[in-house]
Amino acid sequence: MSNKKLIACFDVVNGRVTKAVQFQNNIDIASAEDLADAMSAAQIDELIFFDIFASAEKRSIDLEMVRKVAAKISIPFIVGGGIRNLEDMHDVLRAGANKISIDSMAVRTPDIISQGAKAFGSECIVLSTQVKREAQTPSGYEVYIDAARTATGMDAIEWLKRGEALGAGEICINSIDNDGTLQGFDVPLMKLAENAVQVPLIASGGAGKPDHLLDVFTQTNTKSAIISSMLYSPRLERNYNVQEIKEYLTMKNVAVMPFES
Repeated sequence: MSNKKLIACFDVVNGRVTKAVQFQNNIDIASAEDLADAMSAAQIDELIFFDIFASAEKRSIDLEMVRKVAAKISIPFIVGGGIRNLEDMHDVLRAGANKISIDSMAVRTPDIISQGAKAFGSECIVLSTQVKREAQTPSGYEVYIDAARTATGMDAIEWLKRGEALGAGEICINSIDNDGTLQGFDVPLMKLAENAVQVPLIASGGAGKPDHLLDVFTQTNTKSAIISSMLYSPRLERNYNVQEIKEYLTMKNVAVMPFES
């Protein structure tokens, strides 16, 4: 069994990382490059950066931020937000990112997934999706876009299937309902997803303590999990560090990337 990965996700506004609860009430944390440097030193396995308002504001991603981060760290990182076409993808990879995340634009122009997979390889294309419970959809979950502001009417699980068929090599699923609540991942959602697609899944939204990681890693086949709030959110009484999280999971017989002391 391959090691599970811990990922820090940065929601970036004007080059600075913010933390929100269900995409509202953002609190400023730090510059993206400085926090990336700190997380890299703490031995997080991977980073994801979302320029969260780029798509809604119909502008391209902040490439200068990507370059600054790439100059600071050596661990893999994914970049998303404002990716509109192949040229944008090429620019992001050339700026130093390892993978590209597409979300709102993929919903609006699904062919961008297959175009990116053909040009750069499926392993470089991460389909990110914001999902909210909706009883009227077949799966009980609906896709949202534009920083979770716009409902699409699309069934979430059907969208994951389509994204995989178009060439996405990895899928990040963020639960809007659980986002920033620190009450745990939406495990039923991840179970639905793993039964629908074969590509690796990233769980996002709700992690507040190591037990939540244990739940999603042992109850589903989820490959990676995002733990941003646990690491640096000012809303927590105390933040965890990567070492203690990995030691806890190892003690619980969850295989993780080794921590080098």
